[in-house]
Amino acid sequence: MTYRFVKPAPVTAATGRTAEVHQQMREDFIGPAPAFQALSAVPDIMTATWVLMRESLLAGGTSRVEREIVAAAVSRANRCRFCVDAHATLLHALGEHEVAAVVADGGTPPQPYAGLAHWAAASRNPRATGWTSPYGPQLTGTLLVFHFINRIVSALLAPDLLPGGLQRLPAVRSVGGRRYARTVRDPREPGRGLLLLEAGSRPAPVWAADSPVGVAYAALTDTAARGGELLSEIARRTVTATVSWEDGRHPADPAEWAADLVRDLPGTDRVGARIALLAAFAPAAITAGDVGLWRLSHPADADLVRLVAYGAITATGHVALSLDPAHR
Repeated sequence: MTYRFVKPAPVTAATGRTAEVHQQMREDFIGPAPAFQALSAVPDIMTATWVLMRESLLAGGTSRVEREIVAAAVSRANRCRFCVDAHATLLHALGEHEVAAVVADGGTPPQPYAGLAHWAAASRNPRATGWTSPYGPQLTGTLLVFHFINRIVSALLAPDLLPGGLQRLPAVRSVGGRRYARTVRDPREPGRGLLLLEAGSRPAPVWAADSPVGVAYAALTDTAARGGELLSEIARRTVTATVSWEDGRHPADPAEWAADLVRDLPGTDRVGARIALLAAFAPAAITAGDVGLWRLSHPADADLVRLVAYGAITATGHVALSLDPAHR
């Protein structure tokens, strides 16, 4: 696996809570996946991301096939090829080979899943589509956590799971699915991930009722939003206002688009605000040049991860706002 801009420590070197997260990933998932390793320089963000994914995608009684379809459809809407490939493989693991093939090729899954896929894809532009959720916490939480994860993956990982994009070959996806079949099909106990979290300052959102998903979502929002402290108040306002008015639009030329938006900011804010904006809208467009300029004043991987996570959670929060009746 090739990481962009960050050099995660080996899994074997993990200690403390990071090691505990890795152990739970081994027990409940497929091990310490690259998306979480990309966040490992900031253990609080890595932990909260894992816990939200676990409690929404893996735990409880909601159909795992439906949740994988939501994850794949959101990933397609966010143009995260890495995540689409991963969830197509997991659909193979669940025995849904026809659905997996359609998802991998960019098509709409057959009934009874087509409406669910359309709902998930529409969340990219929640204001324009009038998007909200008629579903429970697990499907809604799956959608939100992958809005966040897609952006982290596209910013910090290369797009291929395997060299040369071999994971896109149907035979390779099928073999990968068989490898993970037992792990994927075993049920996971709700709430176990919460043991990894510290007490948070944000209340759980109303849409999650009393589900562990709500606690996990509040924890991720709390930790990832702190990355905004790396920017000035005017730069943060630029990011949040842009996320609101652009409503998930894919910029035709992300580099030029972001440059125009930060042009009037103080010089010390421009590169950080640019990276945060790209993380929210077109994370794959973050370049080595952007990161190099950022590292002149913030050399640590941890600060880059915090900044990218801030952009990603700002975009995710825009989607979640549509779940609040007061903001529809």
